[in-house]
Amino acid sequence: MRKSKLSDEQIVALLREAERGEKPIAQLAREHGVTEQSVYRWRRKFGGSTVPDVRRLKQLEKENGRLLRLLGQRDVEIDAMKELIAKKW
Repeated sequence: MRKSKLSDEQIVALLREAERGEKPIAQLAREHGVTEQSVYRWRRKFGGSTVPDVRRLKQLEKENGRLLRLLGQRDVEIDAMKELIAKKW
């Protein structure tokens, strides 16, 4: 997935601006150089969040990915050990 052009702080600021309703979403998206769909996706993901909340979410997603990789490696090692044990010497 492609990384956003905007930082977490900028995304939260854009969403706050959209919540105020002073400008249509399409106009806000054009001003910030993103698609309308990105704004709606960010609203669904980060709606009502503050900057520290968004940073914590990113950190947790990164840690979750690392733990899933470790779990996958462990499963491969267990399968290899089972195969060794199952072989008749």
